[in-house]
Amino acid sequence: MGVLRRMWRRARDDRGVSMLEFAGFLPILLLVGLATIQLGLIGYAANQAGSGARAAARVASQDGVGEAAGQAAMSDWIDATVSAPKGGGDTTTATVVVQVPLLLPFVGEDLTVTKRATMPNDDDD
Repeated sequence: MGVLRRMWRRARDDRGVSMLEFAGFLPILLLVGLATIQLGLIGYAANQAGSGARAAARVASQDGVGEAAGQAAMSDWIDATVSAPKGGGDTTTATVVVQVPLLLPFVGEDLTVTKRATMPNDDDD
């Protein structure tokens, strides 16, 4: 009778099941973590694009080189295109397009953030 009882306990032993469940759940945890980091990168790119656009518009409205100011206002590792032509009217609008770094390959191949800023032109009359 004792042998049958030990065999029954051994058959019902669930040691290692939690490790197997964790191994099955690990890819989902990694995917959620990478998606969270990707959303953070998108937010950071939007913040950097806004800062670059404001700096470019401010400098271009005072007859400076807005493109250089916009690039200088952003992190060096950000891949951005800055356009800040001097407006013919009362305002100057700068546009910054930032290429978002991708961690997840299925998000898309061309993820960009675009920000614009408008500043009044400096009147030196």
